[in-house]
Amino acid sequence: MPGHERGEAQGMAIPMHRRPVVLVGLMGAGKTTVGQRVATRLGLAFVDSDHEIECAAKRSISDLFELYGEQEFRDGERRVLARLIDATPKVIATGGGAFMNQETRSLILERGLAVWLDADIEVLVERTSRRPGHRPLLRNADAHAVLADLARARNPIYAQAHLHVRNEAAKHDAAVAHIVKSIRQLWRRAPSDIHSAHPGSRPIAAAANIHNLNE
Repeated sequence: MPGHERGEAQGMAIPMHRRPVVLVGLMGAGKTTVGQRVATRLGLAFVDSDHEIECAAKRSISDLFELYGEQEFRDGERRVLARLIDATPKVIATGGGAFMNQETRSLILERGLAVWLDADIEVLVERTSRRPGHRPLLRNADAHAVLADLARARNPIYAQAHLHVRNEAAKHDAAVAHIVKSIRQLWRRAPSDIHSAHPGSRPIAAAANIHNLNE
């Protein structure tokens, strides 16, 4: 219905149990692996936005960067995420730069539950080295220097996410457990505590402090 669509676009409250869980953070933070495990624990579907983009374009992320440049890639990424964030509960892993796009970031914060998955630079370097050639921004570059620069630029933006979880452990078990516990607690909250009525605001802002899971 047109009226319903307009209401949601203007920031109507969306119950937290209907929001997709959206993992954000730098490459190598473990968003796909952790996202898959969180989805299994919560009984939700899992979607990797990079995979969805590759399927839609029938090209790899690296090829898309090379052919069209980062700006056009981010525009396509924004459209894919707008389709995925549809008030259907699921877990979505995003590309490292997705949350940097203001329009995408607003959509995630208003209609999803954003989880910033974070790790030290040395951990990110080690993880990204396992798939050489699959990270366009690291191609023919010093991975440590690039990731450190990205962290300085992006971490203040990632910090707008509702939850902040450190993912240092090799098996990701602690991060998965923290995220699942926090989401279940949020789902149990009263409706007045888990709705957002203002576009651009951080829903559950008070809860974000309680569940800031830095370890």
